[in-house]
Parts: sequence; structure tokens; C-alpha cells
Amino acid sequence: MDGETEDVLGAVGPRLRALRRDRGITLADLAATTGVSESTLSRLESGQRRATLELLLPLARTYDVPLDDLVGAPRTGDPRIHLKPIRRFGMVFIPLSRRPGGTHAFKMIIPARPEPLEPTPQTHEGFEWLYVLNGRLRLVVGDRDLTLPPGEAAEFDTSLPHWLGSADGGAVELLILFGQQGMRSHVRAGPHKPSHGEDKH
Repeated sequence: MDGETEDVLGAVGPRLRALRRDRGITLADLAATTGVSESTLSRLESGQRRATLELLLPLARTYDVPLDDLVGAPRTGDPRIHLKPIRRFGMVFIPLSRRPGGTHAFKMIIPARPEPLEPTPQTHEGFEWLYVLNGRLRLVVGDRDLTLPPGEAAEFDTSLPHWLGSADGGAVELLILFGQQGMRSHVRAGPHKPSHGEDKH
């Protein structure tokens, strides 16, 4: 088995644990629903048991999510391309784009923790846009301390001290666009405004 496949399978356990905790389901409840023993589920989440299709299918049905979501596989693009998850600062980053330069897109997963972490702001060149998919994100930028629920977006200059984490200890999933210094994401919002000479009716 190649290293890329090992990395993908190695990320399944933490993803399953975060998903279960985010849904508020105990191992005992999950065992009763899926028919998979509690000890097997525990070893699967801790990485001691290798994920197999027979184990993942009942979990995907129970959580009502595509099988791709459990293994972190991209849903679009060339199916021959397998994007390698990146683990950094205790979080998982799944690249969603490959083009050199310009803006890079990632899906970011912040695992659940018994207690939320204290912010440790960092700075670097660039500009970042994010959108919260699941969970409650705590975003610290400069002297601002924000809590963003699902559906909220934010944009900030990464040369300012910033930090991202869970607001309540639960798992958080978000999309991130990261650009070089001076690059911003152009987001259009609100109704279309007719240009000069365009019929308003």
C-alpha cells in the first residue's frame, strides 16, 4: 500500500470520531444502529482497526452522508486525482485545487476536543476567505474575537495576528480560499443593479 493511501485511511478514524461527537451519538448507540460491535467502532476511530467497505457502508447510512465524506475523497474533478490530506496544528487540510500560484482552495477540519483550545495567533503574508460548513468556528483576528455558525463567511488579511479554532470544543468543517498578499476574493452579494442604459423593467 502506498503512502498516499495510508494517509487517506489514517485520516478516517479521527473523521469518524469527530462526526459521531458532532452528532452527539455514543459508541453504544452507534453499535446498536449499525450492528458493528462497540469495540470495533472504538478501534476504528482510534486507528487501531483498518477501515473497510463493510465497516464504512453502515456508518455512511447511519450518518446519512456520502461514503466519499468518510474517507475525504473529492467529489468533483478528475477521479484519477487523489488529493492528499495535510495535517498541521492538529487540524486536517484537504486540498481542493492544484493550480500553481493564484488562489488555493482547501477544506479544513478542526477535530472535536474535550475542551476548546486557547488562541495562539499567527501571522503570515496573504489573504484568506473562509466559509463555515458545520460546527461553530471561533475566529480571532487582531483585537476581534468572533464566533461564526454554519453559513457564515469571513475575509481577512493574514498579516494580522489570527487564529481559528472550535468555539465550543465540537468539530468544525469549513472551506478556505487562500491567496497571495494583495489578492482578495471577489464575492458578489445582493440584487443585480442595472447598468446605465439597461432596462429596469
